[in-house]
Formats: sequence, C-alpha cells, structure tokens
Amino acid sequence: MINVHSKALNQDITVNRIIANIKGEQAGPTLIFVGGIHGNEPAGVFALQRVAEHLTSEKINLNGNIICLAGNLRALKKGIRYHKEDLNRVWTKDRISHLPESTKDVAHEEIAEQIEIYAEIQKILKSNTGPFYFFDIHTTSSETLPFLTVNDSLLNRAYTSQYPLPMILGIEEYLNGPILSYINELGYVAFGFEAGQHDDLSSIENAEAFCYLSMVFTGVLSKDDIAFQHYFDLLAKTTGDIKYVYEIYFRYLIKNGEKFAMEPGFFNFQRVHKNQLVAISNGKEVRAKTNGRIFMPLYQDQGVDGFFAIRRIRRSFLRLSEKLRKLRADRILAWLPGIKWVDPEKSTLLVNKRVARFLAKDVLHLFGYRQIYRDKYELKMINREAKARTEDYQDTSWLNL
Repeated sequence: MINVHSKALNQDITVNRIIANIKGEQAGPTLIFVGGIHGNEPAGVFALQRVAEHLTSEKINLNGNIICLAGNLRALKKGIRYHKEDLNRVWTKDRISHLPESTKDVAHEEIAEQIEIYAEIQKILKSNTGPFYFFDIHTTSSETLPFLTVNDSLLNRAYTSQYPLPMILGIEEYLNGPILSYINELGYVAFGFEAGQHDDLSSIENAEAFCYLSMVFTGVLSKDDIAFQHYFDLLAKTTGDIKYVYEIYFRYLIKNGEKFAMEPGFFNFQRVHKNQLVAISNGKEVRAKTNGRIFMPLYQDQGVDGFFAIRRIRRSFLRLSEKLRKLRADRILAWLPGIKWVDPEKSTLLVNKRVARFLAKDVLHLFGYRQIYRDKYELKMINREAKARTEDYQDTSWLNL
C-alpha cells in the first residue's frame, strides 16, 4: 500500500496494486483499467479510485466486471516516471519469458513491478470471463487535448471509433515493449487514453469521463445508469475539429548522453512547418523536416522520445485497408520478389529493401502489417490481424458499426 499525491487536487490517496475489483450481478465482459504505469502520471490512479467509489456508493449494477490496477507503485510513491527503466517499454516476448518468479533480490524496482503486474494480468484472464478489454490511462508532459493511442488492428479500430476523440495509429512501430502491445499480441482489445497534461485537474475529469464511456460502450453499464451525455460532451468539446485518425511518421529519438531540450510552447496536434525550430540538441538546432503536426513533445527529465510528427490518414485509405484485411489479401505479398514469410503461421514478413524497393511501408500498413524491426537492408513486419480474437467479440454491439 502506498501514498500517491496529486498536485492538481493537492491531495493524497492510499492505494494497493488493485485499486478496485467490482463484480457485477449480471454476466458480461471484464474491463481492466491501468493507471500510473508511469509514476509521474497520477491522474489515472485518482480517476479510477473516484469512479470505483462512485459505482460502489451508488450501488450501480454492472453487467460484467471492472478491475482497476495501479501501475508503477514504487515510482508513483515518489512521483517520478520510473527508477531504472521505463515500465512501459519492457513488455517484449524475450523480457517476459525471462521474468523471475519472485521479486526477491531483483536488480531494480521495475523488474519487481513487472513481475507483480504480469501475475495480476494472468490471474485476471484465468479467473474472469470475457470478452476482455484493457485500457491504459496516461497523461503527457506537454499541453494536450485528450486522444487515443491504438495499435492498428480492425478490432481496435472498430471499438475505439465510438469515442469522440482523435486516434493515433502506429505508435507500436516506434515504441519497443509497451504493455498494450503485449495485450494486443494476446488478441484482446487494448489501447491507450491520454487524458491531458500531468498536473491539470481536467486530466482527472477527462479520465473519469473516459472510464464511464468505456463502460457504456462495452455494455457493462447502460446510458441511463450515468450522465452519459455529459461525459460524452465533456470529451467531445475538448477536441474541437481534430476528431480524425492520424499516424506517426517520424520520431526524434534522444541518444544516450544527448542534451536535448524542446523549444517552449509546443503542444500536441500543433501545426509545424518545414524548417521550424522545435528543439536544441547538444547546442545545435533541431528543425522540422516537413510540414505536419507535432506530437508528444518532451517536457520532462526522463524519457528518450524527444517528439513525434503525425499526419492525418485519409478515410479512403482506412476503408481500403479494411477491405484488404477482411479478404486476407496479404497472402499475395509473399509471391512478390524480396518478400517472404518467416513463421509457419504466415503472420510475419521479412522484406528485403534492396529487392522490394517498390513496396513502401505505407502499402504494408494497408494489409495490416506494422514494423517490428528494421536495419539498412531489411524490414520485419508483423500482421496485427493474425492474433486478434475477433470471435470473442462477435456478440458485441460495436463490432459491425
């Protein structure tokens, strides 16, 4: 049990790993909310406790189960992003396969945190009924409107389209080992919600609204159980006319030992023009390479992602990709020169860039493939549709919206 402090509320609360575990009287899905996977992002933890207390005190009946987890407890206690390594960058197959069974004598705090969270996830999946939904609540160091970060599968797209929020696809190509990618590899609906700036009161309010909408969209609650329109409008009005789908096309990665500082005043989704000064690195100017929008500019001490650049995805591109994926048109890709399957399940492609020069990464995105490795000569791309447990969600109201 630890104390967590909110600067926005000037308040402390005491939480365990499991903030709440609320069992509904009727059968239904299981919703897993995670807050504070980064210890300097307490808004999600406060929002989850407030939502859980409201559901319990008002005796609101649930159709299914709600489980709220606190992320990096040891970092939350100190109000820091992490101690030795980012807990949202360690969920790779290799790391998970080599996790110790016990937290005793581990090298540092984040290993212990991962062991404990992994055990909770396994317990949840074994002791609850599906379909399962995973929600990872975050905040950012810069000013921002709320948005969703979504690994690009049709299942994730279909579910997240219910929110009145902008959606960012493809972040998994730039982040190695986020917890949501691990959950998506298990086949479940899983995505992130960015509620606002770390210490803004509105971030807690936005996170609460997101939780209530998620319960309605999954069928755990009906619209009549809560002030649905209030929460919907609360999020909708924050985003204005930026309710589109975007993709990341550039990341500025901060190298070890690099002295990096963003220029002041940048915020998420802000338009930037080519050659605009955006940061200073080791005393040298960093300028935008193209016109676009800036995303996740770094205004904190910890982290290696200096900033991202995003662009809007055309609706025609999204519709085409949906048709190609449903037709399993990716089967023709390995017939092309310089492309081959690397696994028996035919879910991972190896692309020789010297031979397959004609095949841009955007084309592979159409077919549902996202980059998991690259070097000078090769790309390794994994099919986001291959692991999706679509059959688990067949009876939902949102799948064929």
